[in-house]
Amino acid sequence: MREIKVAATQMACSKNTDENVDKAIELITKASKEGAKLVINDLGGSVAGGDEGDKNPIEIVAEEIKKNGGEVITNSDSVTSKKGTEYMIQQALDTYGNLHSIVNPAGILRDKMFHKMDDQDWDAVIDVHLNGSYNICRAAINYFRDKEEGNFVLFTSTTGLIGNIGQANYAAAKLGIAGLSRIIAMENEIKNVRSNIIAPFAWTRMIATIPIKDEASKERVERMKNAMRADQVAQTVVALCSPDCKLTGQILSVRGNEVVLFNQPRPIKSLVDKEGWTPKKLLDSAFPAFESVGQDLGATVSVFPYEPF
Repeated sequence: MREIKVAATQMACSKNTDENVDKAIELITKASKEGAKLVINDLGGSVAGGDEGDKNPIEIVAEEIKKNGGEVITNSDSVTSKKGTEYMIQQALDTYGNLHSIVNPAGILRDKMFHKMDDQDWDAVIDVHLNGSYNICRAAINYFRDKEEGNFVLFTSTTGLIGNIGQANYAAAKLGIAGLSRIIAMENEIKNVRSNIIAPFAWTRMIATIPIKDEASKERVERMKNAMRADQVAQTVVALCSPDCKLTGQILSVRGNEVVLFNQPRPIKSLVDKEGWTPKKLLDSAFPAFESVGQDLGATVSVFPYEPF
C-alpha cells in the first residue's frame, strides 16, 4: 500500500477513561504507522456533550504517536463550530503543506424514547453528528477539488441504516450522514474526490452507555468487548485513506473480522394501475402486496443475530 500522506481526524476518545483513550490510539496509531502525518481533534467532552471538555486524552494519544516516531499535531475545537473546523484544515496546511484525507467519527449520545425526547436532546445530537460532518467536509471540499484529489471517511451507524429503539435523534443524524457522503461522492467523482462511510461495531465509551437489562444483554455486551474492537475498524479506515483505494460512495460496516458492504435504498416492487390509484384500491391491493416484501421493524440484532467472527 502506498503511503498515506496527511490526514485530519476527529478522535472518538473519551474523557477520564484510559481504556477508551487506548481505543482512539488504535485508529490514529495505525494511520501513523502507515505514514500519515496527522492533525487529531478531540473536544474531550462527555458522551452526552455539553460540557467544557478535557484536553488531556488528546495529549495522551499525541504522545503515544510521537513515541512511535509519528508526526502529529492536536486540535481541541468542536466540530459544531464552523470556524473550528476551518482552523483544523488550516492547521494541516500550515504544518504539513498538504491534506489528503478527513476521518470524522466525532459523536455523542442522548438516548431517549421519542415521546420523551426534548428539543435539546435532538438538537445536540444532530449538531455534533450531522452538522459536524457538514462543517468538516465543507471546510475541506474546495481544497480537495482544486487539487483534484481528496478523501472523506465519515461514520454512520446501524441505528440509522437499520434502526434501534430509543435513538431517534442518533438515527436521523447518522442516516443524514449517509446521504451527505453519497452526494459528496457523486458531485466530486469528476474531481477525484472520494467519500465513504463506515458503520462500526466496536466497544467504545458510547456503546458502554447502553443499558444492560438482563443476563442475556450482559453476556452480549461482554462478547462485544472481546470480539469487536476499535483496532479492527481502524484497518478499514486506513485502507479507505490509501491512495490505492478506488472505492467511493459506499456504506461499509466492520464487525470483528467481518467487513460488510451495505446496499443503498432502491425500489423493490412496483405496481401500476393505469386507471389511477384510489385509497380503496391501495388498501385492497397495493398495500397488501407491499406487506409481503416490505421491511420488518427488526433492530440491528435481528439483522446481525450471529456471533462476530
